[in-house]
Amino acid sequence: MVFIVGLTGGIGCGKTSTSELFSNLGITVIDTDIIARELTQSDGLAISTIQNCFGNHFITADGSLDRDKMRNLIFTDNAARSKLEKILHPLILEETIARIKKINSPYAIVVIPLLLEKGDYDNIIQRVLVVDCDEQLQLSRTIARTNLPAEKVEAIIATQISREMRLQRADDIIINNYDIHHLKQQVLDRHNQYLLLSKKQSKI
Repeated sequence: MVFIVGLTGGIGCGKTSTSELFSNLGITVIDTDIIARELTQSDGLAISTIQNCFGNHFITADGSLDRDKMRNLIFTDNAARSKLEKILHPLILEETIARIKKINSPYAIVVIPLLLEKGDYDNIIQRVLVVDCDEQLQLSRTIARTNLPAEKVEAIIATQISREMRLQRADDIIINNYDIHHLKQQVLDRHNQYLLLSKKQSKI
């Protein structure tokens, strides 16, 4: 089994930027958010179930999930969020495992936003890497990226595990408070660490 690092972090902390840097180093990256988007695009495996559970109102004219409408629902309705997760999470996990079997790099990064909120990946990953940043930066970056109002971003953050708990449960932490050069150096440090760990595992 290839050495698997689960990469997580709060919204706006820089999971995508970090995973792209690992990818640039030749490491396979499996992003569960990307898998979720594939499952909910037109003719995606989850679309018919979502349509049956939530209604046509949440499906766009091209047959894909209306992300804005669904986002507005699930961050104000815990039951709806739980229902959507029960549809998507097993399919995402199944696809993640299928992609892990095809990995050809020394180790792999699996990006899982809700890694620490759910136990689905506990038997898959060997190490938890948390990308962290100051809370005000997290808020401002998310607002800039999504154009969502501050109160909606705060509502999303409130659905995630607390920053303190996330940091406590991390095996490794990357601090993304500064520029891309600072981030690159931390990724390189972790990359070298994971290469060593993957070699050790392969000898067991």
